[in-house]
Amino acid sequence: AVHGALQSGALTTTFTASQGLLLMIPNMYKIAGELTPTVFHVAARSLAAQALSIFGDHQDVMGVRQTGFALMASNSVQEAHDFALISQAASLRSRIPFLHFFDGFRTSHEIAKVTLIDEAVMKAMITPELVERHRKSALTPDRPVIRGTSQNPDVYFQGRESVNAYYAEVPRILEAAMEQFAALTGRRYGLFEYVGAPDAEKVIVLMSSGAEAAHECAEHFAAQGEKVGMVKVRLALPFDAERFVKALPETVRSIAVLDRTKESGSQGEPLYHDVLTALYEHRSALPFAMPTVVGGRYGLSSKEFTPAMIRALYDELGKETPKNHFTLGIRDDVTHSSLPFDPGFTLERPGTFEALFYGLGADGTVGANKNSIKIIGEETDNYAQGYFVYDSKKSGSMTTSHLRFGPEPIRSTYLIGSADFVACHQSVFLEKFDILGHAKSGAVFLLNSPFPETELWGRFPRKVQEQIIEKGLKVYAIDASRVARDSGMGSRINTVMQTCFFAISGILPRDEAIEKIKHAVRKTYGHKSEQIVKMNFAAVDRALEHLFELKVPAAPDGNVPMQPAVKGDYDAFVATVTRTLIENRGDTLPVSAMPADGTWPTGTTQYEKRNIALEVPVWDAEVCIQCNKCVMVCPHAVIRSKVVEEAALEEVPEAFSFVPAKGKEFGESERFAISVAVEDCTGCALCVEVCPAKNKSRTNRKAINMEPQLPLRESGAAAWEFFLQLPDLDRGRVEHSKVKESQF
Repeated sequence: AVHGALQSGALTTTFTASQGLLLMIPNMYKIAGELTPTVFHVAARSLAAQALSIFGDHQDVMGVRQTGFALMASNSVQEAHDFALISQAASLRSRIPFLHFFDGFRTSHEIAKVTLIDEAVMKAMITPELVERHRKSALTPDRPVIRGTSQNPDVYFQGRESVNAYYAEVPRILEAAMEQFAALTGRRYGLFEYVGAPDAEKVIVLMSSGAEAAHECAEHFAAQGEKVGMVKVRLALPFDAERFVKALPETVRSIAVLDRTKESGSQGEPLYHDVLTALYEHRSALPFAMPTVVGGRYGLSSKEFTPAMIRALYDELGKETPKNHFTLGIRDDVTHSSLPFDPGFTLERPGTFEALFYGLGADGTVGANKNSIKIIGEETDNYAQGYFVYDSKKSGSMTTSHLRFGPEPIRSTYLIGSADFVACHQSVFLEKFDILGHAKSGAVFLLNSPFPETELWGRFPRKVQEQIIEKGLKVYAIDASRVARDSGMGSRINTVMQTCFFAISGILPRDEAIEKIKHAVRKTYGHKSEQIVKMNFAAVDRALEHLFELKVPAAPDGNVPMQPAVKGDYDAFVATVTRTLIENRGDTLPVSAMPADGTWPTGTTQYEKRNIALEVPVWDAEVCIQCNKCVMVCPHAVIRSKVVEEAALEEVPEAFSFVPAKGKEFGESERFAISVAVEDCTGCALCVEVCPAKNKSRTNRKAINMEPQLPLRESGAAAWEFFLQLPDLDRGRVEHSKVKESQF
C-alpha cells in the first residue's frame, strides 16, 4: 500500500516495528532503488528469536540496513517530534527514503514535556518545488514511463552503482535541514554530537534513548574532573566518517561503541563496525593517535541501561586493555562477556522529584498517572517525565508508573531506583514484593488498604514495619476500593489515589490540584458519558475525607511473614528461574539459567499464587443446578467441577462442599463438587454474571456469589488442594458437545 501510494505521487508515510518492519523488506528495496522519498517512523523493537518480546532494542532496524533506506535515530520524545519533520525534509531533498527510529517503549511510550513545532515552521521546511517534483515522478498514463524493468548481468551491476552520488549527498543535505530547523526553532542538532570534557580521553559512542543517559553521566563525571565524554549518533546510515572523526576530542585514547542489537556469529555489531572503519580509513589524517576501540551490546528487549553500567564502562575504558565484545547489564557466566557493575550506584539529581506507583492492570493507575504528569508538565514550570512498566499478562498484573519532574531537563532514560514518593495501590503487593526497597530515607508512602487505622500497622509484614521505621517513612493510607465502590466506580481506584497523591505531595496547592484533576477527568471521560464524569468527581470529593496518616510506632512488633512467591511441589527450574521472575528479580538471572533454544517447561503458572482479588466466588451447593456454566466462562480456570464416588469424600476440608450429582448418566453414590482456586482468582465476577440459578429466599444472590477473599484464603487453598487430588471423571462417560459435560 505504501509503495503503491508513493508511485502514485502521494506524500506517504507509515509507522511500524519489529516483524512488521521485516515484512516490508522486499518493498523497501524497491522504494529505495527507485529513489522515492518517504519516511518510515519505527518504534525500534526486539525480534522473536528464542522467544517473543514486545519490548525495545534495535534488532528490527538493523535488520533492514541493507535495503537502502537512510537510518536516523532520535534519542528523546522532543527529538522524535523534531526529527519527524527534519527527516521528511531531507528525504524530499535527497530522494533517499528515510527510516526514522526511536526506542520502542522507552521513547515511544514516554510522556514528556515538549515544545511543539509551529505549522509555519513545517511549511518553511517542506519546499513546494520538491513536493511537486515527487508528484511529477508518479506513474501515470499522462506521462507514461516504465519503472521496474528486468535487467541482465550486462547492466544490473551498473544500475546499482548509479545511486552512489545520491547517498554521498545525504549527510550534507541532512545537516543543512538541521541547520534550517535550528534557525527556525532554536533547537540545534548535528549528525554527531559530542558531550563531555573538552579534553576527554575516554569516549562512549551510541544512539537513541541510551544516549540521553550517557549524556547525563558524561556531564556529571566531567563536572567532577573526569576526562570522559560521549558521542550521540544521529545519522546511522549512510555513516559519515569525516563528520564522525571531527566530533571526537583530539585527546581521545579509548572508545567504547554500544550497539542495542545482536548479530549472532558476527565479529561485532553494525555501529562498532562503522566506527572502526571510519577511524581506520581516516587513520592518516586523524588529529590524534589511533585510539583503542572496543564494542559491546546493551539494552536488548528494553533491558535497563543505567548510570551504574555507564560508570562501569568508563572504568573499563581506563584499563590498559579494555574488554572487547562485552555485554552490559547482564551476568554472563557462560561465555563471560559481561562487565560487572555496582547496581547501587546512582546519580544525585538535586531538585528532581521522583515518584513510584504500583498498581494492578486495569485498575486505572496508569491512566491516572498519565493525567498527573500532564497536569504537572502543563500547570507548572517543571520539566516532566512519565514512564509506565507493564507486565506481559496485562490486566490483572502489576503495573509500575515512574514519574519525574524538576526544574532541569530530564535525561534519565531509565527506571527510578530510589523514590521520594511511593504509592502502593494494591495492599497485597506488600506481602509479596519489596515495594519499600525503592523508597528513599524520609520518603512518603501512600497505601490503598481495606484495613482501618487501628488495624493497619499490625497487618504489615514485619519486614515492611522494619523498613518504615529504619527509613523514617511518612505513611498515609486510604480504603480507596471502598471510596471507588461507594462512588459508583467499581474497582477503578485511579482518581481516588491520584487525589491523595496531589494532596500529600504538595506539588500544587490542594484546591488548585483538585480543580486540575477534575479538568483532566472531564477531558479524559467527557466524550464517554456525563455519568462517568460525575462518578469520578464524587470519588475526588470523598477521597480526602477517608485519607489518614498512620502513627508509626518506635519499634516493629509484628510477626506477619512475607508471602512466598511460589507454592506447591515444584521442580528445580521453577525454584531457580520461575520464582525469580515472579519475584521481579529476573535481571539477576545469569545466562546459564536460560534455555539456549527457548524451550521451557509447561504448567508453571500453577505455582504462582497472585492473591490479587479483593472478592472471590463462593459456591452455594444447595442453590446450584449443576449447569457448569461458571466453569466454562472462567477466563483463568479457577472454577472447576468434578463428579466422584462418595467414598472419596470421607475426610473433606472445612470449606469443601458437595451434593448428589444430577443427571441420568450418574449413579446414586456419585457426588458433584465445585471448587475455587481463591489464590488464583482475579475477581472478574464473570461466573456470577453467567450463573442462571437464583436463590429463592434471598433474591439478590445466586449459586455463585462474590465474597471478601482474605477470610477465605487459607481455608479456600486447603479445599482447592483437596479438590485437585480427587480422581477426574472418565472422559468416555461424557458427551463433549454439551456445556455441562464438556467441563468435566
